[in-house]
Amino acid sequence: MKIWKCAVLWYLGGMSYVALELLWRGWSHGSMFVVGGVCFLLLGNVERLKLPLAVKMMAGAGLVTGLELLTGLVVNLGLGMDVWDYSGMPCNLLGQICLPYLLLWNPVALGGMFLSRGLRRLLFGERKSSRELSPGSRNVIVRFQPEGL
Repeated sequence: MKIWKCAVLWYLGGMSYVALELLWRGWSHGSMFVVGGVCFLLLGNVERLKLPLAVKMMAGAGLVTGLELLTGLVVNLGLGMDVWDYSGMPCNLLGQICLPYLLLWNPVALGGMFLSRGLRRLLFGERKSSRELSPGSRNVIVRFQPEGL
């Protein structure tokens, strides 16, 4: 995928996530724009895998939760920004992730996958490839290669 495609999708994913947070809790944080964009790019790759839809959805939710944990460890605990705190939620880990939100990420991740596919088709003219990605394929990784090489 070309760098500009990744940049556009990252930006749109970040904006979409911030909009979702504004609707859900009334405010967001700049770090969520960055993480939302990264999640959106990764969800686009998960959507292309040849796996059952339910497995893609759970993998997407796992990815989002993993990035939420990593971001929380850095932004909330490391830098002390206190963007969110799930300490009062059941089954939480260090107040950064919790089971209720892991479950909520399943339909949100699925929506992100469909949105990614729709935007790739609308903006870049991509069509469903006859060569979808297989789990473990080296093609899953986004590669940046200058044209002509």
